Amino acid sequence: MNNSTNNVPIHIAFIMDGNGRWAKKQGKPRTYGHYVGAYKIEDVVKWCANRGVKYTTFYAFSTENWKRPMEEVNFIFGLLENKIHEFYERMNKEGVRLRFIGRIDKLPSSLKDKCLEYEEKTKNNSRIQVIMAFNYGGRNEIIDGIKRLMEDTKKGNITPDKLDENSFRNYLYAPDVPDPDLVIRTSGEMRISNFLIWQIAYSELYFSKLLWPEFTEEELQKAIDEYSNRDRRFGGIK
Repeated sequence: MNNSTNNVPIHIAFIMDGNGRWAKKQGKPRTYGHYVGAYKIEDVVKWCANRGVKYTTFYAFSTENWKRPMEEVNFIFGLLENKIHEFYERMNKEGVRLRFIGRIDKLPSSLKDKCLEYEEKTKNNSRIQVIMAFNYGGRNEIIDGIKRLMEDTKKGNITPDKLDENSFRNYLYAPDVPDPDLVIRTSGEMRISNFLIWQIAYSELYFSKLLWPEFTEEELQKAIDEYSNRDRRFGGIK
């Protein structure tokens, strides 16, 4: 099903790649790139909201990112924990609802509590939803969904003959969020990297050569314009 209206995607997902490389180009440590990249999210949310986009998902920290140096991992965690209130103060005025998907329960308890706190504080905002994929992996999401499904099967809440794509969706992290219409990846890399692999089965893909801190409103509009000119048939024929 096409979620877009008037050629504007309802849901845009972002793979924010290139923070470290951008920092290196500036002669700065990789952590500086993550710092600047975090503020770029606020800009992108505003640009999307002004165009009528209702959902944005940002790939903030993958389950594979644990392989990075712990100094960098701890910086990213600290950045979210220390800046989330600041983000809330500005984004709340923009009508932003903030949500988190991923294995949030595996995060340090203070960070997990912050995530849950600001989800609760913004739950009634409705202009645009910002979904942060944090400690997230697409395959893990499917595995976690299967585990929940198995528990429901044991309880007799669902039987195999009732299982289909729509019913399985209820076991994913955010079943109420529509699939992304458009996925934008920055930095010139052309891969999905285990991001929303169930949800993006029919998403349009746009690969930008800009590094994430360089991403501009003009580049966003370019991606949306390209999306609007594509013929989405979802396996059918028009």
